[in-house]
Amino acid sequence: METPKVYESEYRFCRILWDNEPVRSTELVKLCREKLGWSKATTYTVIRRLSERGVLKNENAVVTSLISREELEIAEIDELMDKRFNGSLPAFVAAFTRQQNLSEKQMEEIMRIIEEGRVD
Repeated sequence: METPKVYESEYRFCRILWDNEPVRSTELVKLCREKLGWSKATTYTVIRRLSERGVLKNENAVVTSLISREELEIAEIDELMDKRFNGSLPAFVAAFTRQQNLSEKQMEEIMRIIEEGRVD
């Protein structure tokens, strides 16, 4: 199953949901008002849209995610790599590391992650 597209403002909403789920929709309205400055109508519109796209479910006024933070982040990275780097992970990593001042410790951590992710 393909991960549904989640736009930036919806992603900020999802972060609130992930940090508080399961959460009653009325509480989610309060949290979105505090953290995002959203009205009740905006929050319920986003809940409805994300529910229609299969990102979350709203049952008996309790909202829970159907897509994890990790799944959404991976889908966003995949989309970025496809759009900007023709799907090339080496080109993506090269562009990222070119502009970073990575410490030796960070380089070692990146290498460890690559080695552990390698399929032989």
